Amino acid sequence: MVTLSEPSGRVPEIAEHELFAPSFFDDPYPTYAALREHGPLVRLAGTRSYLVIGFDEAYHVLRHHERYSSAGERVIAGERGDAAAPDRVRLVLITDDPPRHTRFRGLVNRAFTPRRVRDLEPFIRGVVERLVDAFPRGGADVDVVGALTVPLPVTVIATLLGIPPAEGDRFKRWSNALIAAQQGAARRAELMAMGLYLMGAVVQRRAEPAEDLLTALAEAEIDGERLQDWEITGFAVLLLVAGNETTTNLIGNMLNVLAGRPALWERLRADRSLVEPFIEETLRYDSPVQTLPRIALVEETLGGVTVSPGTQLHVCYGAANRDPRTFPEPDEFRLDRELSRHLAFGSGIHYCLGAPLARAEARIALEALLDRVTGVSRGAAPAERQRASHIVRGFQHLPLSFRV
Repeated sequence: MVTLSEPSGRVPEIAEHELFAPSFFDDPYPTYAALREHGPLVRLAGTRSYLVIGFDEAYHVLRHHERYSSAGERVIAGERGDAAAPDRVRLVLITDDPPRHTRFRGLVNRAFTPRRVRDLEPFIRGVVERLVDAFPRGGADVDVVGALTVPLPVTVIATLLGIPPAEGDRFKRWSNALIAAQQGAARRAELMAMGLYLMGAVVQRRAEPAEDLLTALAEAEIDGERLQDWEITGFAVLLLVAGNETTTNLIGNMLNVLAGRPALWERLRADRSLVEPFIEETLRYDSPVQTLPRIALVEETLGGVTVSPGTQLHVCYGAANRDPRTFPEPDEFRLDRELSRHLAFGSGIHYCLGAPLARAEARIALEALLDRVTGVSRGAAPAERQRASHIVRGFQHLPLSFRV
């Protein structure tokens, strides 16, 4: 149970070290529920930062980019310096506001349209089938993180970018370093390696164009000017990390839900029309992205709290998606909800570019398993949640037993 202080006349506060205790990574939802009893915003003690845990308040912040900026945390990693340096990984789009965001997003939108995703489905299905068919036989447990949930999205996004999928292990290591809460020399070294690798790939595309997204970005222009190498690298990092982390965690969270609900597995096998509602309810129930920051640009009352310019807001998608004001019985997993408003992929101009691709990969992976196995249960070894970052929620290891 969390402990909140309530200074006179001020919003309740919680210490950051208490919030992000090990138990929080195992299951953050009781913490969110306890915080919500005190209101839709809670201050991180000793800071100008707030957790936005109410659905209406989170939705408001996400929809009003002119009041709440995404550009406050422009550079992830290292100390202050040149954004073009290889140890300075600046994520374009996600840390940009209009008009720059509008122009950048237009460059890559066509790579993730529903039609483009449909065209990719035979390729995705082939990747899924190879991975699932390689599961060990004879009833042996499968750690689906290493066997499926990591290699699938890494292979897909790397292929789109034109980077060898065989580099998947390095991509995952770099992705982990990028989202990690802890700073340090090891993290900077990984980010340096990622920056140098991707910058080298961009230089190669300029010299030797190919039929891939990196080449398209290298040849693209904004206002008559080509993108700089560091900008293209920022695109590549965003797509690599977002395309990896979101889908990896979504598929893992889906299978974790099913491992404890054998009757639900049977329902999905019998009625495939339930697969898409199941994916949407998983996105709400155990959101793969838990929180992202915004910076207030104006003074405004939000959830009864007056926020001033420069205030940092941590928009807690996972908490908002369990707000009982919007989702009755939020801790119950139900397929009969109206789920069009969940915030798992955000909202507004920063709505997740790769949402159609993530949904397609999750659906194809689940359908392949439903075709091949009659049931799933937890493996002998315990599951292990990732604890490197509070931004995402997923598994480091998820051993499962599949019944054929």
